Amino acid sequence: MHGKRVLLTGGLGSLGRAQARMLVGCGARLLLLDVADPAQARPEVERIGTDGPGDVVYLQQDLGDLEGARAAVAAAVEVHGGVDVLINNAATIVNRPFEQFTLAEYEEQMRVNAGAAFALAQAVAPSMKAQGEGVVVNFSSVTLSGAWDGYVPYVASKGAVVGLTKALARELGPFGIRVNAVSPGAVVSEAEERVFGERAEAYACWVLDRQCLKRRIEPDDVAAAVLFLASDAARMISGHVLHVDAGW
Repeated sequence: MHGKRVLLTGGLGSLGRAQARMLVGCGARLLLLDVADPAQARPEVERIGTDGPGDVVYLQQDLGDLEGARAAVAAAVEVHGGVDVLINNAATIVNRPFEQFTLAEYEEQMRVNAGAAFALAQAVAPSMKAQGEGVVVNFSSVTLSGAWDGYVPYVASKGAVVGLTKALARELGPFGIRVNAVSPGAVVSEAEERVFGERAEAYACWVLDRQCLKRRIEPDDVAAAVLFLASDAARMISGHVLHVDAGW
């Protein structure tokens, strides 16, 4: 990954930080996108920048604004002379019975979790086509297994990501562009703490009871899978969904 130009969305969350550190550690030139104000993001961005020979540039953008996100990324691609790898990691998740979701909340999760992956792929595809190669890594979810309640908009959005991944792999393959997805299981993360709160311990027991491997998945486990798909080690893999779920 040395010298590779990588655009990573949602780079300040638990999973995003793990990927960012690993990518910079491998020498990537990282464009880290998140919604946080640059002043708030600066300390974490600076820490990530010390994790290896690579470098990191921060880009603030709300992925709920699809047109704005596509334009911002297209401009960033022009400034940096192209993007070699796009990692659509960012997502929003809410847990409640589906009758209690508003249509606006459903649309927001579809927009951020799936629509943004489409918009950013459009933004980076021209430069990837011009150079004759590129990689897109999307994020699906173990929740597609149907074992969870209360995540209907989120699961719908992640199903859309799987379809997007397979369709883009077919359409972009002739230009040397690989498109795959990572499907994480139940990862120990800040999002998990936020969603489950006082129920976190009971949730962890529920997860371990269903996994083949009886230990929790950490963000670094997912980051390693992303790094593999982004690298030349996976040069003949496309249209694939790689499950990192401890054997669900």
